[in-house]
Amino acid sequence: MAIDATLTVSNAALGVTHSFSGRRWVLSEVGEDAERALTRAADISPVLARLLAERGVEPGDAADYLNPTLKRFLPEPLQFLDMEKAVARTAAALARQEKIAVFGDYDVDGSCSAALLSDFLTALGHAPRIYIPDRLTEGYGPSAHAMRQLQAEGTVLVITVDCGAAAYDALSAARDAGLDVIVLDHHAIEKAPPAFAQVNPNQPGDNSGHGHLCAAGVTFLFAVALNRHLREQGWYAASGVTEPDLRDALDLVGLATICDVVPLKGANRAFVRAALPRLSALSRPGIRALAAVAKAEPPYTPYHCGFVFGPRINAGGRVGRCSLGVEALTARNDTDAAPLAKLLDRHNRERRAIEGVILEEAIGLAARQDNAPFLLVSGKDWHSGVVGIVAGRLKDRFAKPAFVVGFDNGRGRGSARSIAGVDIGAMVRAAHEQGLLEAGGGHAMAAGFTMMAAQLDPFQDFLGRWFARAPAATDAAGTLQCAALISASGATLALVEDIAKAGPFGAGNAEPLLVVPNARVVFADVVGEAHVRLRLEGAAGGRLEAIAFRAATTALGEGLLRARGRIVHAAGFLRADSWNGTRRVQFQVQDAALPA
Repeated sequence: MAIDATLTVSNAALGVTHSFSGRRWVLSEVGEDAERALTRAADISPVLARLLAERGVEPGDAADYLNPTLKRFLPEPLQFLDMEKAVARTAAALARQEKIAVFGDYDVDGSCSAALLSDFLTALGHAPRIYIPDRLTEGYGPSAHAMRQLQAEGTVLVITVDCGAAAYDALSAARDAGLDVIVLDHHAIEKAPPAFAQVNPNQPGDNSGHGHLCAAGVTFLFAVALNRHLREQGWYAASGVTEPDLRDALDLVGLATICDVVPLKGANRAFVRAALPRLSALSRPGIRALAAVAKAEPPYTPYHCGFVFGPRINAGGRVGRCSLGVEALTARNDTDAAPLAKLLDRHNRERRAIEGVILEEAIGLAARQDNAPFLLVSGKDWHSGVVGIVAGRLKDRFAKPAFVVGFDNGRGRGSARSIAGVDIGAMVRAAHEQGLLEAGGGHAMAAGFTMMAAQLDPFQDFLGRWFARAPAATDAAGTLQCAALISASGATLALVEDIAKAGPFGAGNAEPLLVVPNARVVFADVVGEAHVRLRLEGAAGGRLEAIAFRAATTALGEGLLRARGRIVHAAGFLRADSWNGTRRVQFQVQDAALPA
């Protein structure tokens, strides 16, 4: 048997109501008629049909879902509010040879957006000034000081990417200084800032329906619209400039889409599908240099974006020079890119060391909140550059939304990471509106905020009330959603490849969590950096190599080690793993339980 969707016990998969990680398992319910209809309509295996049915894909939409192309899913840019106005103003700046600045954020989305727009404008013969604020001295987004500095340098037009949507004071100062500002952003806001134009699918009045895009996606659509406008106006012919091929920027859009944890649906799935072969081609010097220092060989997957390239691009903004990421991505040759990649890799190692110290303390604090549906931990002098990563680690370890705050002289900078079904961006925005935070914003899966020390307890009370009013969010924090049951003998490379057709996987299109029931733990030991390596033997035969990453000191890892020689149900992801030139199946365990 490869996949068996028939077993459901008292609303809990295999009767698991309290796993090693303390979660209740739920097996997705999929009708046999839906599976059969998808199998016939799309000529796919029952395995893949079940996964599509679980995601609500209709038979008529299966082909587009399995082959998400930009030709099919790329939005019309002019349907976005203010797009036409933003394009006309930028075209005028090009015609008048005005000095343009691109103001970006220091994370992957901001760096990719800034690099994309810089590359495009440079190809037009109008290289912009790139301004990335310093995280520690300037904070997030535009400031009045930065706007005045750009104006003093002779800048006439500022285009903000992945920031600016809520920068009311800074953009007011820019307007007063005579600067025109175009905002290209995706963060949800309640009122528009005083910008010349704002292109943001999550602003009031925008009816484009594409609020799932990251900033790099919005920036790409702006470049598409501007490119089309220039072509139609005869600008390329008149200026003697060769029209750029915007497909060369898709590696940046896909990378940002994955790293910013936005939902992988519609255009976002198409962006990632188009990006992965371009990343794997290593045509961009910065990506080529980062791959070299990370010793990462193509072909690349969303994993490489999120855990190889992303952390290194982020590292400059976390513990080094905040502009390093965009500098690497815009490097023109290997000579320029190599030292930048090495510096980012070094900063990433520094970040990991800092993170390790803070994470240990944060885990201890989080463990005391075992009965809460969310985690809120804080510490004095916790580096603001790693609180987001620590929040992600806590979210993974405890399977709950996690809020982490680092305080310095009474002022805290925090980050939050969430689980499926819990919109932390909405929580943070609501808390800010009620005066419980100095600033805050984000989306469903990731958010950032600032607060004063006196606001910590009121914020915790607010979160408690929010979860109390939203029982679905509380349930999500204690539930593990499983897609299907598989046998150890049926866990083959062919099955891995079949499952991959439903990808790319990420936020909004979760990788299917599979359950191997009644498997004997014939081997279990700690390897590497606190990983638990396992060998599972199926009830009907077959052995499956497995691993639980960073689990040795967790309830999951301790439970697995105690289960040597015993029967368990194991839940995890089925992946292909290469070792010494051999490709094999590996089961990455996310949870386990003893049979009821």
